[in-house]
Amino acid sequence: MRVAFVVYAGFQGLDLTGPFEVLRATGRYECLVVGPEAGPVTSSSGLSVVASHGVGDLAPEGFDTVLVVGGAGVDRAREDAALVGWVTDAARDARRVAAVCSGVILLAEAGLLDGRRVTSHWCREEQLRAECPALRVDCDPIFIRDGRIWTSAGVTAGMDLALALVEDDHGRKAAHAVARELVMFLRRPGSQSQFSVPLWSAQPASDPIRVAVTAVQTDPGARHSVADLAECSGLSPRHLQRRFTAEMGVPPSVYVERVRIEAARRALAEGDEPVEALARRLGFGTGETLRRAFHRRVGVAPSDYRDRFRGTREHA
Repeated sequence: MRVAFVVYAGFQGLDLTGPFEVLRATGRYECLVVGPEAGPVTSSSGLSVVASHGVGDLAPEGFDTVLVVGGAGVDRAREDAALVGWVTDAARDARRVAAVCSGVILLAEAGLLDGRRVTSHWCREEQLRAECPALRVDCDPIFIRDGRIWTSAGVTAGMDLALALVEDDHGRKAAHAVARELVMFLRRPGSQSQFSVPLWSAQPASDPIRVAVTAVQTDPGARHSVADLAECSGLSPRHLQRRFTAEMGVPPSVYVERVRIEAARRALAEGDEPVEALARRLGFGTGETLRRAFHRRVGVAPSDYRDRFRGTREHA
């Protein structure tokens, strides 16, 4: 399978090298780096790679997959008529078109995304909504498949996207073999949020609150009432409530629910556990309690979420 990786001055190095290494590790893809011209192309970090071909000397036909990488230079690259035109022509003939991070902007410039649901790095969301109103922008998932269009969040999420492409082409065993070779986690589902609780919430500033937060994250389904968290942290319930809210920005009950909802999202995307059993395991008690909390936080029912995000063939 022939794959074109499209780069330009100011591309993000990991947006290229991560997916490139994933596909090459299978031994089943012919990977070509295509730039505005053949020769060295400098990334945003100053690292240069050699584009084996330029858009002026390589016919756009015959590619199975066209993948545009992201980077700070994409806003200038979208003004390169020759580059955008080559992507348009190559995509017309390709079975599949993909973008990592802000590479989605170049695909939009090429007229390939109108009406499509796409994602990108969270910091590009406002720009995409303002400049590309024909797109359905959702910068929560780490990657999205909408028909033959695949888009992902930035940097390491590009590797998750590439691993999903391998699974889609060659099956789970092949993807698992690549993940083992590259020591990757197999596999973060596309539905996993860029805004995971441990990454995006405030961080505890004191040891007692750190103990409480760790207890919630380690076992979301355990008892985590204010009294329980106060006991494990060595504080009184009133003191725990006040300090937790001050350090974490939300009360303990809200934090616990967010962690449990995130755990439910992962479980729904990755497995077949019934909603009632999932609710009991994650501390919601009943399926109805989980459904209400899930709908309030995520906007859809758990069953609809599972149907929508199950496996790498989501949004096909």
